[in-house]
Amino acid sequence: MSAAQDTVHDRFDRARTTLTAGQIATGLGLVAAIAFTLLVLQDPAAHDSLHNFRHAAGVVCH
Repeated sequence: MSAAQDTVHDRFDRARTTLTAGQIATGLGLVAAIAFTLLVLQDPAAHDSLHNFRHAAGVVCH
């Protein structure tokens, strides 16, 4: 493990140089679809299910 810190800024720079426009568009589309789904599905059971899925996927949401 290297002594240098891997910062968010470093990750954005690395992504900017390695990802194609299609990959970025796909990622933004997926984020938009998830946000739309979360806005539409306000049923508590669906919300809890998606909340648990986000945690299982490693997304910190609070």
